[in-house]
Amino acid sequence: MSGTQPVESGASTRSTYDVSGLASFRNWLGVVLVAFGSFVLVTAEFLPVGLLSEIAVDLGITKGQAGGLVAVPGLVAAISAPLATVVARNVDRRRLLVGLVLLIGISNVAVAAAPSLSIVLAGRVLLGVAVGGFWTFAAPLGRRLVPEQSGGRATTLIMTGISIGTVAGVPLGALLGHLAGWRAAFEIMAGLSLAVAITQAIVLPPLPADGRGGVRQLIGVLRIRMAIVGFAAAALVACGHFTAYTYLEPYLVTIPKVGVAGLSATLAAYGAAGILGTIVAERALAADLRLAFMGVAGLAGSAIAAAALLGHSPVAGIGLVVVWGAAFGAIPPAVQTWAYRAAPERYEAGSAVLVTVFQISLAAGSALGGAVVDNAGVATSFLVGGALFYAAALVLWTLGRVDPAAESIREAGRVD
Repeated sequence: MSGTQPVESGASTRSTYDVSGLASFRNWLGVVLVAFGSFVLVTAEFLPVGLLSEIAVDLGITKGQAGGLVAVPGLVAAISAPLATVVARNVDRRRLLVGLVLLIGISNVAVAAAPSLSIVLAGRVLLGVAVGGFWTFAAPLGRRLVPEQSGGRATTLIMTGISIGTVAGVPLGALLGHLAGWRAAFEIMAGLSLAVAITQAIVLPPLPADGRGGVRQLIGVLRIRMAIVGFAAAALVACGHFTAYTYLEPYLVTIPKVGVAGLSATLAAYGAAGILGTIVAERALAADLRLAFMGVAGLAGSAIAAAALLGHSPVAGIGLVVVWGAAFGAIPPAVQTWAYRAAPERYEAGSAVLVTVFQISLAAGSALGGAVVDNAGVATSFLVGGALFYAAALVLWTLGRVDPAAESIREAGRVD
């Protein structure tokens, strides 16, 4: 394709932008802006987590029902992600990314102005479309902006936006909600989305699509054993995490009994630990992907279960939540690195399937957690979440011994 060149190992087509001097700076600035997009997205997606109680009271629903504000985007994203690889297979990735970030802003406007639960959910449906598309293309796009040897670092940087969204966005949203009302938090996110989209449109270089997306690419990923193992582990950690995390605010308020200031501080500490976990993950995943993935899954599961059993004092509860944050910070780069190593020739397709798996599991976890919370309490939802993390570690331990080099050789002749 004119204006593009293939990368080593057959990874996604990358831009011909010069990687020296000013152009190199601009390319890395582009990666940072994609990371800002991930920050905006994760903050918008999980903003209800810190505001569940206020939203439930304002809309006249239960906390379990309010958890649907997290579940709905996940369900929609599960559908929009694979569709995006087919519908947008020939769309320039810069235009696509900017459009998706703008859609995040539109969603936030709809939620902030909604007079009823049905309108709020409609706004969250729009967010789900953006979630599916953004996570399908963000990590592959980041790798296209930098030299091949820096691809892992670019992915880690983009994933760091998740942790920053947790450390700064979600607690700040919770604080704003308590001070000015939960709708104000969504209004501010709408303005931030617009600012990020405009900056991305100015800075990001043209990123032509390679035209290789499509149904056959998606099916091809599902033929790869290493990819399937990764998808299974991702499903379990996502379900386990959101079975508990969706109800973190009720947990902190009712079990360790932290106040409003303590809630915001704990969410901030959780996110700060997540940033550290993401940064440390880069080297650990490069050294031994399977062992690192398995280790952080086990650590997160242990912290969540211990929070339910031992976190009755503020010190213990907050400390275990921080450990959980550090462990989960390594999960997004772990699953993205696994998807890339499993199918570098089909990275966008693999990323789309991963989004579908992760978001279905997110929605299932939120729904499962809601049912457990409404019937057995918050602590029980944490125990269920911890058990699912242990199951993910078991899958990686028993089925994760795969030679990616051998799989790549087998797949070389299958790439469309």
